[in-house]
Amino acid sequence: MFKCNKLLGVSLAAVMSISATATNVFAIDTSVIDEKWGKPTVVYGGGLSEDQIQSTRELFDIEDTNSVYETSVDANDLYNYLGIAGGDTSSLISSVMVQKQDSGTGVKVKIITQSNITKITSNQYANAAITAGVSDVEIDVASVSKVTGESALTGVYKALEANGETLDPDRTQVAQDELETTNEIAQNNADDSNFDSARLDQALVEIKQELAQIKQNQGSAATTEQVEQVVQDALKKFNLSDIISQDDIDKLIAFAKKYQNTSAIDSQEVLNQLNKLSGSLKNQLSGLFNKAQSEGWFDKIINFIKSLFKSSRRK
Repeated sequence: MFKCNKLLGVSLAAVMSISATATNVFAIDTSVIDEKWGKPTVVYGGGLSEDQIQSTRELFDIEDTNSVYETSVDANDLYNYLGIAGGDTSSLISSVMVQKQDSGTGVKVKIITQSNITKITSNQYANAAITAGVSDVEIDVASVSKVTGESALTGVYKALEANGETLDPDRTQVAQDELETTNEIAQNNADDSNFDSARLDQALVEIKQELAQIKQNQGSAATTEQVEQVVQDALKKFNLSDIISQDDIDKLIAFAKKYQNTSAIDSQEVLNQLNKLSGSLKNQLSGLFNKAQSEGWFDKIINFIKSLFKSSRRK
């Protein structure tokens, strides 16, 4: 029975991974200038050569540089937005293209070069960007070579400020902590077939929503005991409490304490963006089964499991 359950988990996890990738089919169109929001802003990694910048333009499908606004990030931006001192500009390779959208659109992230962004997922980018104060944007991420992708949000922040938006550095730094925390937990559990990073993303959304609700109800931030309970409840709700380690749980609790001490906790706009992201995550998971059924995967998995049960009974 254990082997059957484990195989079921592996099969479903594999299909879920395919589905989550397939649902993010949008990409920023640079062929037409948006008269309402203007040109998309492209922020290149400061470590790129001219040839690599041209290759990145091709990844973003930029045929005419007059249709976009271009800039780049350097080590000073790492310090200004993330509080990282002593950074190396030459190591900044990942690039982003950002386009503002209508109110209510939410934060949408597409990783153009998934094989070259080795650690961070699109949902992790979106979740952290919302913490930082980003709202209603489409973000494309690309890299000409393999990178972890952890510095990509720096480019998003620079793109928004280039368009007149001011971000709170305390929130951008906590957002980076969030990105690193969720990524570390995902990496720690990558070999566990029962772990699904999409459920961790959902749990994090729930944690942030619940902390905001507590602050609104009682007029003050959650106590240490309340924070711990919120984290535990969210992990239990999304079937992660018995999967991730206590060390990983402690990391989430530490992040939650930092998060509720930023202005994000009082922001209705943040809640609106989190609600949009939560809906997107749920659609991804429901799309999993629709895709599995339409392509015949679901029936194949069920028939395979049935054969395993029949085999085990004969024994």
